[in-house]
Amino acid sequence: MTVFGWIILGLLAGVIAKVLLPGRDPGGLIGTTLIGIAGAFTGGWLSARFLDRPISNDFFDGATWLAAIGGSLVLLIAYRILFGHSRSR
Repeated sequence: MTVFGWIILGLLAGVIAKVLLPGRDPGGLIGTTLIGIAGAFTGGWLSARFLDRPISNDFFDGATWLAAIGGSLVLLIAYRILFGHSRSR
């Protein structure tokens, strides 16, 4: 998968993570989107590095999607912890 594919996957993973963790984020839509992209890269890297799961070149690989969504969720939770969350407003 190309870098462009990872960006598209990150955008979609960010949207899915946002649906799974509703509420207002400190960064808004753009911040959540960037977190999704970073989460896709992070999740893919962690999956390849520690779970011995090679990064697939197939855009529709389920494990790649789970890694991207999982990475997005982790980064979104960390972002809310560090910079505020929806319960404080």
